[in-house]
Amino acid sequence: MNNKARLVAIQVIFPVIIIIISLAPLKIKAQNSEIGNWFIYFGNQRINKKWNWWNEVQYRNYNFIGDLRQLVLRTGLGFNLTENNNNVLLGYAYVYSEPYIPGTKKKTSNSNNTIYQQFITRQNFGRVFIQHRYRIEERFFTNNFGMRFRYFLSFNIPISKEVIESKVFYLSAYNEIFLRSREPVFDQDRIYGAVGYAISNFLRLETGLMYQIFENENKLQFQIVFMNNLPFKK
Repeated sequence: MNNKARLVAIQVIFPVIIIIISLAPLKIKAQNSEIGNWFIYFGNQRINKKWNWWNEVQYRNYNFIGDLRQLVLRTGLGFNLTENNNNVLLGYAYVYSEPYIPGTKKKTSNSNNTIYQQFITRQNFGRVFIQHRYRIEERFFTNNFGMRFRYFLSFNIPISKEVIESKVFYLSAYNEIFLRSREPVFDQDRIYGAVGYAISNFLRLETGLMYQIFENENKLQFQIVFMNNLPFKK
């Protein structure tokens, strides 16, 4: 391994170690936080210069794999207000969940259908690429209906080049807060840090940790994310 490769490896591994050390002592009220794992695919296919098709699959586990917590299937049709920086989207999501019955090792199951609208705006300051996402969700459960509001702020910083393009490592972080339209208003907050690698201008692989904060408990989630056709441009 040459000096350049060692430097890249240190830059990649060190932030992940810091995140793990800093989050490990955090506890929920009744028990220690358990680490789950989310396998995620994000796809964004351009139809033409104005329109795009978003597609997404999230397979969420209580453990590394095999103990399903939630399956999320999400899609949407987007329209670019400007060429690269501002996009509005109308979408649909199906969410299937298998929560444990409190105090037992038995599961139950439920699902909901969600219609959502969102606005994304992007900007960059030097090597720092920033994204804001504002999303409104109308969630239809079997015997219930609820609305939720989400604000997502993310940062991406390439390590060895000025932009995130082919064959470059980058650092990624985001915070997303979820608010309900009724009491209790606070739903959850997600704090995430990761290291990514751009396989090409259109394919990226990312792995990191997400700390999920609820009203009465916290969860630590390991994430493996594959992204298709999501280039960053100046």
